[in-house]
Amino acid sequence: MSSDDLDTVAALQDPVRRAVYDYVASQGREVGRNEAAEAAGVQRTLAAFHLDKLVDAGLLESGFRRLTEKTGPGSGRPAKVYRRAPGEWQVSVPARDYRTLALALAETVDLLGGDERAEEAARRAGSRLAERGEDLGEVLRRRGYEPYEEGSRVRLRNCPFHLMAEEHPLLICSMNLELCRGLLEGLGEDPERARLDARPGECCVSFSKTNEH
Repeated sequence: MSSDDLDTVAALQDPVRRAVYDYVASQGREVGRNEAAEAAGVQRTLAAFHLDKLVDAGLLESGFRRLTEKTGPGSGRPAKVYRRAPGEWQVSVPARDYRTLALALAETVDLLGGDERAEEAARRAGSRLAERGEDLGEVLRRRGYEPYEEGSRVRLRNCPFHLMAEEHPLLICSMNLELCRGLLEGLGEDPERARLDARPGECCVSFSKTNEH
């Protein structure tokens, strides 16, 4: 754990600031000050204060764009907008470093050609994450996937294994798929509802809302 990570996470202690951050992070797009204020139930000036503090902490990024389709004279100045920053922070007391060992284990699996065994282990692990009858969305939120509905599918805004997926994408994405299928089995649902469906900046897995076959 670095002091920078601790300071960053500490920026979310204020309940209003946390509410503003959670709203912006959940949208998957740029959010203006008025929208964030309305979502958090606070005045625009207070929302702007917290949004800029979150930018200072590295949790959000800011920019400017027009929030209406109007152009030319009378269209107004571009508004300040915010989106979640791409970094990740991890805090443990005392300091722990699980990521280094996890990356070393992933490299070992690659070197030994143990992909199938790793996928089997991931599926078994997934089946232990939930109990029959639990709500899929709640389980996914609890595991950090940030699910949201789009049409006939449930998509995942966040990849909990982002760092490892960048280093070992084929292995980690295939394990993630099997983990999600195991999770469905644990819920008593069809595991084939989960499939690889990668999008830039999101998790590589999505779920059908109902069985597709």
